[in-house]
Amino acid sequence: MFAAADLFDLTQTRHGALFADCTYAWEALRNIGAYLEARLQTLAREPAGGGRWLGENIFIGAGTVVEAGAVIKGPALIGSHCQIRHNAYVRENVLVGDDCVVGNACELKNVLLFNGCQVPHFNYVGDSILGARAHLGAGVIASNLRTFPGNVTVELNGVPFDTGLRKFGALIGDRAEIGCNSVLNPGSIVGRGATIYPGVNWRGFLPANNIAKNKAAIEVVVRRPRAT
Repeated sequence: MFAAADLFDLTQTRHGALFADCTYAWEALRNIGAYLEARLQTLAREPAGGGRWLGENIFIGAGTVVEAGAVIKGPALIGSHCQIRHNAYVRENVLVGDDCVVGNACELKNVLLFNGCQVPHFNYVGDSILGARAHLGAGVIASNLRTFPGNVTVELNGVPFDTGLRKFGALIGDRAEIGCNSVLNPGSIVGRGATIYPGVNWRGFLPANNIAKNKAAIEVVVRRPRAT
């Protein structure tokens, strides 16, 4: 249920090797650092300049635009025809696919984005994997650290299962939509084509093509004129 092929089209990334020998998709998060170290040694580094700040061990693909004010700390491997917009902060161990958007005031850390992902406005994504054409609304947070001590757990066959990861944000399946200002708690798993409405505080597993909505009622009252 939580294997990589259950959530992601592995033809929509150049980095499918990350999932080799992984029973559960989240196990690939442990592999990102070593995977980048092995591959960046053979790739040319993109020069800095133009108001950008680029660290060491970075590769940026053809046609990708890195706007002024962006910081790419590295190690990072960014695909072709992406937009890394003003004030984006790309931290350690980041793999970005082709045709992706990493927008203003977004922060990525130990992340894999499949092709066509959009992380466009005020997002934090830590220790997470986003499938092909997954989209985060403005202000979505993928929280990656439990409030209490211990590893992140997920519910498997009705019981908590230790992922072995102290930090684990979310697995977001292909074409999933996460609405503005939603919070994905550590260990969240969102299936292919699923939708989380704006402002939802989500925890756990949302199956493919399901929708998660807030149940809070909205009260509408007549506006009374103020005394002058």
